Amino acid sequence: MTATPATGARYALRAEAVSRTFGSGAAEVHALVDVSLEVAPGELLVVRGPSGSGKTTLLNVLGGLDRPTSGRVRLDQDRELTAMSPGDVLAVRRDEIGYVFQSFGLVPVLSAAENVEVPLRLRRTPPAERAERVARALELVGLAGHADQRPYELSGGQQQRVGIARALVASPRVLLADEPTGQLDSGTAAVVMDLVRDLVHTQRVAAVVTTHDPDLIARADRVVTLRDGRTDSSDMHGSR
Repeated sequence: MTATPATGARYALRAEAVSRTFGSGAAEVHALVDVSLEVAPGELLVVRGPSGSGKTTLLNVLGGLDRPTSGRVRLDQDRELTAMSPGDVLAVRRDEIGYVFQSFGLVPVLSAAENVEVPLRLRRTPPAERAERVARALELVGLAGHADQRPYELSGGQQQRVGIARALVASPRVLLADEPTGQLDSGTAAVVMDLVRDLVHTQRVAAVVTTHDPDLIARADRVVTLRDGRTDSSDMHGSR
């Protein structure tokens, strides 16, 4: 597997020679060094690498949570995320990007349905449409019967499914997931990753998922390897 989509695919998200440096002088840390990659709609791209390789920093840059020291991040062919104002970046993050976190990130006092509803409330989606979208999202992840349960009443795998439903409820164009199965046992992790893969393909979402689990890597459409903030020389990436 390579890091370049098939010829003719239109990318939804693209990093061009992205670098991210923290600190200065003797304390300078090069978290990312000239990283280039792209992901197309309906494609599951896995970024693998050991802890400290730069995977989380890369997702933060791709999702507009952090700005690169150099390089560019593009949405589609004609929009540059790294050139947008903070307000425009916030709007993109709210309307076009879904996030799944290793630690689930659910609000403990809210039910599963209320957690899934949060992105729609931020977008001021009308109540009737919110209810319909939440119900559909929970059904997609197999939790239609758990809408009223709080996170502490759900298993780890179920909590992560709620997180996935929340990430997808607003129909994002891009899904970013940081070690989404890192806190799950191997059997539950496999079920969750299969769910992510199937939803990416059926919903035509462009997904970037970080992991170091070989079983999860095997489910990817393509793989990029990060080592010390750099893409592996054996990976093909960047321009098609």
